[in-house]
Amino acid sequence: MTTFHLITLIVGILTLGVGLVTLIRPSITRSLLGMPASEGATYALRIGGMMLTAFGLVLVLFISGDTAGGVR
Repeated sequence: MTTFHLITLIVGILTLGVGLVTLIRPSITRSLLGMPASEGATYALRIGGMMLTAFGLVLVLFISGDTAGGVR
């Protein structure tokens, strides 16, 4: 595993974690960002959380597959 793979894997795991927290508990993210407690903000945070979760999952799976495949 190269340094690039390790850094990308760490970024993917962090993005996945932040996305899951934003998706499951938007109130935590809303308080950190200083957003008003409204229904629209909750929907926007859940949509954004799902996007971050998907991006993190894609990064982790691509790097894991690239490392496990060993095609070079």
